[in-house]
Amino acid sequence: MAYIYMSFDFGTDEERAQLARHKLEMWKQAFRLDKKLLYKFERDEDQVAATDETTEKSEKVAKAGKSGKAEKSAKSKAKAGADKPAEASNGNVKLYLRFAFSGHEKMTEERMLKKIPSEEPFSGLPLKAVRDGEAGFGDLEAKFDSLE
Repeated sequence: MAYIYMSFDFGTDEERAQLARHKLEMWKQAFRLDKKLLYKFERDEDQVAATDETTEKSEKVAKAGKSGKAEKSAKSKAKAGADKPAEASNGNVKLYLRFAFSGHEKMTEERMLKKIPSEEPFSGLPLKAVRDGEAGFGDLEAKFDSLE
């Protein structure tokens, strides 16, 4: 089975990246593309570290409050802290897609390759599509496999 990799660079637009994730999940369910369409996000380490720090702080605040009023204020502070990283994210976000269509699914493959770049969260983004055997395929495959 030949793979096709696509990469999109969202820059610092985390909200648009999340819209793209929702759109991909919707397509996976609607078109039954469970193992045929896989995606992974790559975020800058600065952004991931900032998110981890805020999560740890909000967990400490939630554990510290034990009375009724303290728990409510701790929960509201935790929610407020959880919202800040999404708004204040300054790191670059990249999306990597992997298509794994078999030989008899050429029409579905072509439709998806045309549909994704033309849809709203993906339109206007720098796109890099690489098929098996083309230059840069090994690099994208290694990058995709290294991401969680």
